[in-house]
Amino acid sequence: MAPPGVGPGPDPTVPALARQWPVGTRPLVRRGYEPPAHAYGPGHRGVDLIAADGAPVRAVAAGRVSFAGRVAGRGVVSVELADTGDPPLRTTYEPVAASVSQGDEVAAGEVLGAVEPSGSHCAPCLHWGLLRGDVYLDPLSLLPPWLLDSGPSRLLPVLGVPLPEEHSGSRP
Repeated sequence: MAPPGVGPGPDPTVPALARQWPVGTRPLVRRGYEPPAHAYGPGHRGVDLIAADGAPVRAVAAGRVSFAGRVAGRGVVSVELADTGDPPLRTTYEPVAASVSQGDEVAAGEVLGAVEPSGSHCAPCLHWGLLRGDVYLDPLSLLPPWLLDSGPSRLLPVLGVPLPEEHSGSRP
């Protein structure tokens, strides 16, 4: 399930094959995926993740770099994900100063580049997108539920087991 307020939730047609976020360990989602009503309609075709300038950007899954260059003055990296059907899934990352080149094979977690300073719509952030062919999908769908949990793990008390005694710092 997607974190509150960040889009419609996972797409059941997308395999949850990512094992990490593209930036950080659990970045804040500044703006979620908002699918357009039609191909050229308004919407938000990806998610904006809070990320500092210079932060490493990592491939969320194994694949081949299908593009690494500049589009409209911003650095963009796109990775075609391995074994994800026909047409394959493709992730996009921007603004990124790429450290990879078109055609490079990348492993999950491999650094693709660094978040570059820009006049982006969400600076400082990383815009992360997902497509199958020309159709945009929610990139959060690539993450398994355990990576989407918004809170820390919590241990619950075990019934019938006494709580440990509190110590004031002195020993009896």
